[in-house]
Parts: sequence; C-alpha cells; structure tokens
Amino acid sequence: MNSRFPSRRRALLCGLLALGATPWASAQSWPSKPVTVIVPFPAGGGTDAFARPLSAMLTKQLGRQVIIDNKGGAGGTLGAGLAAHAAPDGYTFFMGAVHHAIAPAVYPKLDYNLQTDFIPVALVSRVPQVIVINPGKVPVTNLREFVAYAKANPGKLNYGSAGNGTSHHLAGELFKLQTKTFITHIPYRGAGPALQDLIAGQVDVMFDGLGSSATHIKGGRIKALAVAADKPAPGFPNVPTSVEGGVPTYQVATWYGLWAPKGTPKDLVDRMTAEVTKALNSPELKEQWTNLGSETPTLTGSAFGDFVGAEIKRWSEVVKVSGAKLD
Repeated sequence: MNSRFPSRRRALLCGLLALGATPWASAQSWPSKPVTVIVPFPAGGGTDAFARPLSAMLTKQLGRQVIIDNKGGAGGTLGAGLAAHAAPDGYTFFMGAVHHAIAPAVYPKLDYNLQTDFIPVALVSRVPQVIVINPGKVPVTNLREFVAYAKANPGKLNYGSAGNGTSHHLAGELFKLQTKTFITHIPYRGAGPALQDLIAGQVDVMFDGLGSSATHIKGGRIKALAVAADKPAPGFPNVPTSVEGGVPTYQVATWYGLWAPKGTPKDLVDRMTAEVTKALNSPELKEQWTNLGSETPTLTGSAFGDFVGAEIKRWSEVVKVSGAKLD
C-alpha cells in the first residue's frame, strides 16, 4: 500500500475488511485450533465413558484435536459453572448429564442456569441405571435376595454415588423409598472414584449408570443385580430387569448430552450438531454404545432442549417425593 496513504484511513479500512470477513471466516475455517469439551466429573465415570470415544471420533472428523477437560466437584455443578462462563467462541463445549437436570432442585444457589446459559447441541446417549454390588461383601445373587437382605439388616449396607444431588443419589433414595429399606449414602466426587471403592470393597452397592459400570460388570469385578428398566439394556441381555427382580416401579435412566455456552455463533453450533450426529451414527460408535448399554439417540437442538426442560420438571418432583437432601 502507498506510504502516502494516511495511517488512520489505512487502519480503518483494515478494520472494516476484518469485520466484513468475520462471518465467512467463522463458518468456513472452524475449527482452526483444538476444541475443549468440559466434563464435570473425574475420569472413569459415565460421562467420561461416552465423552472420550465421542471426542476421538470428532477429532478424526474435524481434523483438529477435541480435548476432554475433567472438572469434577459439587455433583457436577462446578464444571457446569465453568463451562457456562467460558468464551462463546466455538472452542469450548460442555458434556453434561441427567445430574444437571436434578441439580436445580437440590442446589439452591447455582451460578448458572442450564436452560438459559447454554445452547443445547445434542443428546449423546441414554442408558438405564443398574444396581451393582461387590459380590464379596453382599451375600446375594439377585435383586429379590438383595431387597430381603437389606430389610433384614437395616443400616448395615451402604451405597456410593457420584455426589449429592446426582442421579446415583436420587436413584438410591428412590430404591429405598420403594422397597422400604435403609441403606447409608456415601457421596463421592464422581462415579469413577465411587466405582473404584465399590470394586475395592469400601462400599457395598451402587445405583449407577450402566455406561460407567459396563466394563467392570463384563470383567467380573462387580455384579449386576438388575437394570432399572422394563426391558434388557442393549448389549446386556443376561442382566435381569427390575420388573423381573420384583421391583417393577423402579425404572430410572441416565442420559448424557452436549451443550455450547450461550452466545456461541449459530453456524458453529449447527456445525457441531452435524458432526456429533455423524459421529453417533458411525459403525464404530454404534458398536461402542451397545457395549456400554446405550441406544443411539436422535435428539438435537431445540428438541433436545425441550427434553431437558421436561427432565428438570420430572426430577424436581422426584426430589420432593423421595425427600432426598444434601448430606
């Protein structure tokens, strides 16, 4: 450019050109650097079990690294708060779970709102809860025997959860309510640490999402008494249902989903939605999801948002009925 061109006009022209190019660059060049997915629980839990295969497939599809950032604590609400306040530039997403639909009913002072501070991208997976025990500590072989043992030994058994106010906690309280049993709750900072203590014999039972327990069940480290559903879970035809186990009203599912921080450009959200849909329908992830006890979901965008809204309402009612409180 001619040196006599006034510097102010040159700067203004450059600024206008950059401004005019922004929408095109946003749509065409994303991602130009690694993308982070905040997982609000430690590694080894259900959210992590689905987030990592998904991130690996997205990395393959996008040609850029999709990184999992585990931020556990406060029943998953700590990581959710961090994600809600992340820069809405398309380089940070949030992998939440059913726990975040429960949280508003049990945490009165959250620093985020799941429905107004995030943009729903897609439901990633949905699996039934499963009742799993340490077979060396609990002398039962099926759900009926477990209920009878718990009734005969009130307070002797304990159950681990991913934290106060999580689906593991609420599922345990619902089970106690419906079976008229008393089992002591022990909250952890995520399903991964709780599972490790279940395997080690530090806790007796978990009401876990099948995704995080799946590999340990297949490896024989823990025993599945029943899935909390009226039909067997994909990939686990030999695990009885709660209906078969004599507790037909006990039906609880865990789900996991992806969100973007509010303000993330629509074209980037749409692109991520398309990439997640493509990944979930790949033969590789379909097989992995079956091995983790999950079907392949189809809810995206506003439909997923409506589902989350209904879940928040439903779990609020569950909290009231169960009388669950933060320990």
